[in-house]
Amino acid sequence: MSLRTCARRATAIAETCQHTLRQAPQRRQRYASVATAAAQSNLPFEVRQSIARDASLPTPDPASDSQTSRLVGSHSPYMVPTYVRPPPMFHKGEGCYIWDLDNRRYLDFTAGIAVNALGHCDPQMSRILYEQSQTLVHASNLYHNPWTGALSELLVQKTKEAGGMKDISRAFICNSGSEANEAAIKFARKYGRSLEPSGTKHEIVSFQGSFHGRTMGSLSATPNPKYQKPFSPMIPGFKYATYNSVDSINELVTDKTCGVLIEPIQGEGGVNVATPEFLQALRDRCTEVGALLIYDEIQCGLGRTGQLWAHASLPASAHPDVLTTAKALGNGFPIGATLVTEDVSSKIVTGDHGTTFGGNPLGCRVAHYIVSRLADPTLQSSVLAKEQLFRKHFSRIASRFPNIVSEIRGKGLILGMQLNADPTPVITAARERGLLVITCGTNTLRFVPPLIVTEEQIEAGCGILEEAMAVVFETTERVEGTDGQQEMRAS
Repeated sequence: MSLRTCARRATAIAETCQHTLRQAPQRRQRYASVATAAAQSNLPFEVRQSIARDASLPTPDPASDSQTSRLVGSHSPYMVPTYVRPPPMFHKGEGCYIWDLDNRRYLDFTAGIAVNALGHCDPQMSRILYEQSQTLVHASNLYHNPWTGALSELLVQKTKEAGGMKDISRAFICNSGSEANEAAIKFARKYGRSLEPSGTKHEIVSFQGSFHGRTMGSLSATPNPKYQKPFSPMIPGFKYATYNSVDSINELVTDKTCGVLIEPIQGEGGVNVATPEFLQALRDRCTEVGALLIYDEIQCGLGRTGQLWAHASLPASAHPDVLTTAKALGNGFPIGATLVTEDVSSKIVTGDHGTTFGGNPLGCRVAHYIVSRLADPTLQSSVLAKEQLFRKHFSRIASRFPNIVSEIRGKGLILGMQLNADPTPVITAARERGLLVITCGTNTLRFVPPLIVTEEQIEAGCGILEEAMAVVFETTERVEGTDGQQEMRAS
């Protein structure tokens, strides 16, 4: 099928959806009538049961013979199967809501995996995208543009104002989180060689449960055999320590170590929070052996913990030499950054590293606006208040399901609910009731909503979550699990 035909099909469906939305009240009445008629018909019991079930749900998954399923089916032969996706196809978003092709609305507690911190389609961001796309999109890093330097300066200034990374000096702008970590790994290797020209100081230490990306360097720092083995051998020189284990530090971080890469809060690994004592011990050991301490704040940074950076709550003596960021930096536009001290920057010379698209004026102007918004102390204070509201509702849910919910972890608006059961049926039940949530680690529900989520939306979402858990754990209804709702399984 040609691209033009596919585009016409998608446009036709979207236009149909507008009419469908206007007919929503009548449709709800019709669904109720359909359910009643089905119950009184001679259709097979399983069919009548399925019709009644779908009619009772606000956002049932599209049927196998729906327009959505037909469109997905027409596209899939042309796509490398890198993800397992649930049935809905989303085509529109606004704030904390997202709509599928049938114009059914979902409350989004995933924010594109902690990306859309300002929600979907922020109006000012849309205006900036339009204006800059009419001015200059790309000219390459062979030439200067006004926005790469402006974004770099803003990142440095706002980090200092927020009390993070005490010796921050410069920024390298790239396109993604994995690229930001690749740059950090290369900078650490170059730093190690500057101290030991023989190349023996080349080892990188990362931690069990971490996720740093899918490119070869960042994957080598992600110690999950399930995902490393198909692409083995990994890049040599990587060692893996136990997260939050002070006792394991001295054995693995040695004179051969050039860098230690860690997430202050592990996102994909299960929303595991590093203790201040552990991070301080890492900093002390890195200083002792002359290794760089690298904080990966791609998921937990930029306001998600109620401070600009998750490590900003630590004393300056525990701050990193390198900081990586992406995700919320572009609020959906692909961009990343690697922030470094002057000591690190002084070891990098022209030609050591680069990027074709990174630092383009379109992305940098967008990120400049996003950073300005996310650095607002008022927004950050609201994140902490919203965390407490989430925790209040989670406490109620845990009281109702004491044998299912074992722990609530996280900080700010990166929160995890640890279950003693498979969470994937809860993902399905919540989605079919109008709430999007995802998983992480092992049996952990992850909540990373837009930072602009309101108290009313938190209450509504937690109500849907409780209802979904009740269906899964308190009734005999069989709910199929939704797999693939995290970047990597813990094992």
